[in-house]
Amino acid sequence: MDVMEALLNEWLWREELWLPPGHHWEDMKMTEEEGHFPLPRDLIYTLPLVITFIFLRYIFERNIAIPLSRVLGVKDRIWIRPRSVPELEAFYKQNSRPSQVDQCGLSQRRIQTWFRRRRNADRPTNTKKFCEASWRFVFYLVAFITGINSLINTPWFWDQKECWTGYPKQPVAKVHYWYYMLELNFYLSLLLSLSVDVKRKDFKEQVVHHIATIVLISFSYCANYVRVGTLVMVIHDSSDFILELGKMLKYAAWTRTCDVLFVVFALVFLVTRLVVFPSRIIHTTLVASREFYEPFFGYYFFNALLFVLQGLHIYWAYLILCMIHRFVFKGKVEGDVRSDEESEADSNEEEEKPEEEGNDSSSEQRNDAVNSKLASVTVLKQETTNRRQKHRLDTLHRK
Repeated sequence: MDVMEALLNEWLWREELWLPPGHHWEDMKMTEEEGHFPLPRDLIYTLPLVITFIFLRYIFERNIAIPLSRVLGVKDRIWIRPRSVPELEAFYKQNSRPSQVDQCGLSQRRIQTWFRRRRNADRPTNTKKFCEASWRFVFYLVAFITGINSLINTPWFWDQKECWTGYPKQPVAKVHYWYYMLELNFYLSLLLSLSVDVKRKDFKEQVVHHIATIVLISFSYCANYVRVGTLVMVIHDSSDFILELGKMLKYAAWTRTCDVLFVVFALVFLVTRLVVFPSRIIHTTLVASREFYEPFFGYYFFNALLFVLQGLHIYWAYLILCMIHRFVFKGKVEGDVRSDEESEADSNEEEEKPEEEGNDSSSEQRNDAVNSKLASVTVLKQETTNRRQKHRLDTLHRK
């Protein structure tokens, strides 16, 4: 144990990595009256909190999000799975697009149709997407309110130069410590759940964003960049909860309200990420901080992470501006800022054209059409039965 601690002190916790020149770990010790200095071992609660977040999300989605989706009228589209073709199924698991596949006695047109229906059958439901968005909405809203309440009376919230007064020996309040822990564990839980969540077209950017955010939060705490770190987190939360609320209403088909929220989100995002973030946060960490201490490794590493985030902000701002262009000229928002890669149905693809495939082809098409109608009729009958049962129960209850 002593050997491991010595290695950590020699390679990882070297003073020149974490403290400005002229400062030593001994200088950072504080009494109870002075407050608490952030230490790397404070992050030890990360693992149990991540598990708690995942468990809470499961409980929330099952007991709150799903019932709420029904109240708001979220509807799931029913897809008919294609008939079983073992050769195509084996190829589908490796590549969902029929680029090079043995025709298995089927025409290329029928193979494309099979793959299209197979992809549609695997698409996530609107209920699943609603549950994910509602969980993120609740967290971002709570985090934003918590951040504002904890920062509104601090001097560095109004004057960013105060982030560096007395640096690096700055005590950390308990509320800011827990604010850090909540944000860190939330993004860790998002990173762990990316493989099972709805995959979006900016999946790679999301991975980069989550990793950069986790490293940024962890490093800023260990290097005692807590003051500026709290500002970074509250700026991001200010627009994220609006985006998630807009997605929830989109899945519920509240089109007009969703369009209004998109305009609000776009304004908040563009102002906070392209104006406030670079002019206040990056400027104070890159320029104003040099008035209080000499640059060191932490200075360069922290600013590099902020520039990574700013690059992602510019990319997402481009997507938002494209959507604004479509909104102005078409009068509605199509999709969202980070569209679901697997949620866009293949119904927009070229419709099947009749071709001479023999009686098997036409028979299969007729069977598929009949199955589709039967599925729709079954759903309608089930809904009618449920309404009748509910009416009978209400009548008995009144009697």
